Amino acid sequence: MRNDPVVVIGLGRFGTALALELTRRGTEVLAIDNRPKLVQALSGQITQIAAADSTDLESLTQLGVPDFYRAVVAIGSDLEASILTTSLLVDMGIDDIWAKAVSRQHGQILSRIGAHHVVLPEHDMGERVAHLVSGRMLDYMQVDAGFALAKTRPPKDYVGVRLGTSGMRKKFGVTVVAVKSPGEEFTYATAETELTYDDVILVSGRTADVERFAELP
Repeated sequence: MRNDPVVVIGLGRFGTALALELTRRGTEVLAIDNRPKLVQALSGQITQIAAADSTDLESLTQLGVPDFYRAVVAIGSDLEASILTTSLLVDMGIDDIWAKAVSRQHGQILSRIGAHHVVLPEHDMGERVAHLVSGRMLDYMQVDAGFALAKTRPPKDYVGVRLGTSGMRKKFGVTVVAVKSPGEEFTYATAETELTYDDVILVSGRTADVERFAELP
């Protein structure tokens, strides 16, 4: 896993949380924001932090941004600054650019100008919470377009049945990838695994199949 230094541009709630968590995990971070008071308040909590205009090429160059492998544009409210900053990073040849978008249209623009990954935090969290509120899922993650991973309880019809003979994958198109029994850690599921009512399982598959499976009583 790469642990290259990361430049985080924009220190709103999302950018600040990201920069602090990366720092906590031992990743060297250069954080940039155009608000000196905010930068001063966060000084000492992040590896390196600077007050600068991220839409100014000279400012980014002086801070050494072109030398970074990975960058995150966490600017949300100022769409023009978000787009211009991302464009500058693309022109610099940054290998891995992540950009926050506040709408799908904003995200499409960021993708078109060269952002490698576009994140819509509010939209993604809204989708996740909707799955948790409306069904039996304990947790939910959209792994890719049309593919999901869910944490849920075993349906009653599959309690006490070996996974290898359950026919679950053929009938529902999902796979139980891990099981957690009470008081124990998650462990990989095998064909010999028998589920109990108190187990928590991780299920993977196409989003619609995972949703349908998680609704089983």
